[in-house]
Amino acid sequence: MKFNKIIPYIVALSIFVLFSIIYFNPVLRGQKLSQSDIVQFEGIAKEIKDYRAKNKSEPYWTGTSFSGMPAYQISAYYPCDFIRSIDLVLRFLPRPADYTFLYFLGFFILMMALKIDWRLAIIGALSFGFSTYLIVILGVGHNAKAHAIAYMPLVLSGVLWVFQKKYTLGFCTTAIAMALEIYTNHPQMTYYLGFILLFLGLIEFRIAFKDNSLLVFYKKAAIIIVSIMLAIGVNATRLLAMKEYSIHSTRGKSELTIKPNGDKKVVTTGLEKSYITEYSYSKLETFNLFVPRFMGGGTVEKLGENSKFYKTIEAKVNKKAAIEYSKQAPTYWGDQPILEAPAYIGAVIFFLFFIGLFLVKGKYKHWLVSASIFSILMSWGRNFEVLTNFFIDYMPLYNKFRAVSSIQVIAELCVPTLAILALKEFFTHRINYADKLKALKKATYTFAGLIFIGYFLANIFGTFQGIRDQQYSQLPGLIDAIISDRKSILLYDSLRSLALVFITASILWLTLNNKLKHNISIIIIGVLTLFDLISVDKKYVNESNFKPSKKIDVPFVATESDKLILKDTTYFRVGNFTVNPMNDATTSYFHHSIGGYHATKLIKYQELFDYQIAKNNRQVLNMLNTKYIIFTNDKREKQVQINSSANGNAWFVNKILKVNSANDEIFALDTINTKNTAVISNEFLSEKELNFSIENDDTNHIELTNYSVNSLKYSSKTNKKQFAVFSEIYYKNGWNAYINGKLTPHYRVNYVLRGMLLPAGKNIIEFKFEPNVIQKGKIISLISYVFLILAGGVCWFVFIKRNNLKKHSLKKNCLN
Repeated sequence: MKFNKIIPYIVALSIFVLFSIIYFNPVLRGQKLSQSDIVQFEGIAKEIKDYRAKNKSEPYWTGTSFSGMPAYQISAYYPCDFIRSIDLVLRFLPRPADYTFLYFLGFFILMMALKIDWRLAIIGALSFGFSTYLIVILGVGHNAKAHAIAYMPLVLSGVLWVFQKKYTLGFCTTAIAMALEIYTNHPQMTYYLGFILLFLGLIEFRIAFKDNSLLVFYKKAAIIIVSIMLAIGVNATRLLAMKEYSIHSTRGKSELTIKPNGDKKVVTTGLEKSYITEYSYSKLETFNLFVPRFMGGGTVEKLGENSKFYKTIEAKVNKKAAIEYSKQAPTYWGDQPILEAPAYIGAVIFFLFFIGLFLVKGKYKHWLVSASIFSILMSWGRNFEVLTNFFIDYMPLYNKFRAVSSIQVIAELCVPTLAILALKEFFTHRINYADKLKALKKATYTFAGLIFIGYFLANIFGTFQGIRDQQYSQLPGLIDAIISDRKSILLYDSLRSLALVFITASILWLTLNNKLKHNISIIIIGVLTLFDLISVDKKYVNESNFKPSKKIDVPFVATESDKLILKDTTYFRVGNFTVNPMNDATTSYFHHSIGGYHATKLIKYQELFDYQIAKNNRQVLNMLNTKYIIFTNDKREKQVQINSSANGNAWFVNKILKVNSANDEIFALDTINTKNTAVISNEFLSEKELNFSIENDDTNHIELTNYSVNSLKYSSKTNKKQFAVFSEIYYKNGWNAYINGKLTPHYRVNYVLRGMLLPAGKNIIEFKFEPNVIQKGKIISLISYVFLILAGGVCWFVFIKRNNLKKHSLKKNCLN
């Protein structure tokens, strides 16, 4: 009997494994998914991985990107990170099948918490996991985002169990699931999860207030808060490092009040509004949640030989050109800069969601609907400025995240949840025939009407013009052709969604009238849902996205320029200006680059680029020890130039220019010779410390004698006290300087570099990256793990004791 109870779960897990592997079946042949962001990650993380493999320890710093930065947000393994072991057990499948399995598993457990029949729960899990957005983010390599989304349903399961008074199960699930959620290291998705929990909490509070049971609500809330606090605690090292670094990153506050051109700058505590809302959904674009290519699909898509785009090129150029250009046709006509694919939740699932609006009663419907509407409104970003600006200005941390359109992950989770609740109610005997039929009719008319309205609104108010259309204006008639194709795509996909709605409605009507058995109906709806989603997913992520493992594991091949530079075994930096240096991981793979690829680079370094490097200030390139410069010549060929003026790894200056503000400091770099002069803010050196004369002496000498990722050693010889500048990035929260083994202060100079006063004579100077935050976090994590185990043990003991008391009481009653 007990074994029979676990059979559904075994079946569910088997289905999840099977579908994960089938969809990403090239992994069985040893191939790997080519993910653009992961390719970039391999570039910036290579030095860290090499150090880890060689030394069996963590550097927590890398010198190959942006002239040096903390590794916390790139790749870092923290001590006593036991939650990582749990995550690795759950992600036992090859990537990216491991993430889809997590999608399915987490949502299935959420369905169990909502007391959904296991068969419907499987349909819900598959529909959630195959939602187009969740598949597409895997295709481009947003693994951390996918990872975080996968654990969202698991966290909700634990919270729901607490509210259902299953305190032991709820506490343990919430604590572990939230620990896993935080471990994924995608704060933006975790932040959005907070909104879902907030809506649930507010609805539970309203009910408790109405029922005069606030004390019980506070007890439940306390259990949830304690479990979340312990989850935060076990991730203390990760979170403390992130918090410490975020202040100095592009997510932090700039000290500058003037723009590079001299205009006044709006100072914010986070990202600029234009950057936050760059990726905003238009109100009309929201229709692609249930009409897949409502606005043309992705930025570019493949069009067939029957398209006007293809025929126009073929007629005016040739067939070969038509075939090639039609593979990357500009079908998208929204105003987002880039769109890999529409965030399609599914016509079938959305239709079931609408049935839920009319059929499902109670708090869960209110929770899921309100959260979904909220996420859609917030995803409009700059297209709904009143709401967006309020959250940016007043909601804590909201201004730290960009791409507001991604908040639709809330709807991605809530819509299929209510859809499955609707199926549960539709198949139950608690609701009478008339109410079910009424809900089915209302949903059909409303949802089908919404698709019709969307189609006509697009044709009336939509321009069908894309932001890149001018690139195709050289060929007469081509823009008109692509506009015609966009209209055809809209019509086709609108009819497709309508057809799926009417088929689903027909199946439910036949079931309601006993023309179809429930089990058959469930199977048909499941198949229809999978067809709906997977047929769209395959347009964007399919076997063509996979490559042999060797090409993925070694993503970059050294060019002739790289090979030439690699012959130099000294320590220096490379500036690659054949690309945008601030979005380039290739150079970091082979060299120590002045550029890199990361969304949260040091803010001062980004400003150094914007205010100086972008203006081709060679003195700044010199102070960064940019020995080699890669550029494109007139023939568009890559060439390497040796910069003989590079300052080297360290040097003595003749003059110290003291300034009063960050503005003065960065603009002083416009005119100084960085080889002779150092700029320093008055927050560092006092007048007393500066009160010494610097005399030129050709016998003064300083050189780098040993380089490691997190340790640099120099030797110096001077006749008098001197001020040295080091071509290394200043980061006060970790880098310590030692002179002859004694800890010695060092300062920020030239806006981003390190400077030190050196005594006369022979000295050994050593910089070591020794972040205190790691040790502090380790202690907090260990304490939190102890409390988590103890709290879990106490809860389990109380649960067993109460269970035994119930059994004893039942047995006693039976005897009496």
